[in-house]
Amino acid sequence: MQNQEILNIIENLKGRRGYEEKKASKLGFSSLYAYFEDKILKEKQAIEDQKKDLKEIKSDNKEKKSCSCC
Repeated sequence: MQNQEILNIIENLKGRRGYEEKKASKLGFSSLYAYFEDKILKEKQAIEDQKKDLKEIKSDNKEKKSCSCC
């Protein structure tokens, strides 16, 4: 099943299509679709990692709070 988002990205490449195809083949992808699928997956993972890091930082900040006399 093909993702409509990826198909729209490929359709809208226009002049950059040749560049993206060369880049995909250089990176070892069998098709432009597989390249964009991997690219989107990596972006989503990066966003999730950032959210996770922010949650950890916020929880660390809450633990460090203590009274002003200490």
